[in-house]
Amino acid sequence: MPKSTMKLSATMADSFRTEINCSKSFIIDQPKNAGGNDEGPNPLEIFLSSLPACICAIGRIVSKQKQIPIRGIKVDLEADIEKDFLLGKTQEGRAGFTEIRTVISIDADLTPLQKKEFLDEVERRCPIADNMVNGTTIIHTLK
Repeated sequence: MPKSTMKLSATMADSFRTEINCSKSFIIDQPKNAGGNDEGPNPLEIFLSSLPACICAIGRIVSKQKQIPIRGIKVDLEADIEKDFLLGKTQEGRAGFTEIRTVISIDADLTPLQKKEFLDEVERRCPIADNMVNGTTIIHTLK
């Protein structure tokens, strides 16, 4: 199976403001009360937003491939995290989210069973969900 490699870069100078250079560059920052300039979403928001965005995108791909007339998809998400670990206040726990919950609404003339089957296919093909559920190797190299 051919593999595709995606590339992007992130650059941070003397504040939390981080420029992300990819197909559509954007800024990640921290809120002012956390020492940032509030110029963009924080890294946790970016990470979490990738899941509903991917569900919506894969939903559109599946609907087009299977010729299912979907008018829209809405994903509400909430997630739990213990920030004391990532802030270095404790060595107990972990840095990541302990649970992520979504509520998905599909606007289509489908039965509840058809919507569930559609969503099962979307979830199975969502690379973001796959990376969240299955361990992905991360290799850091210091330059």
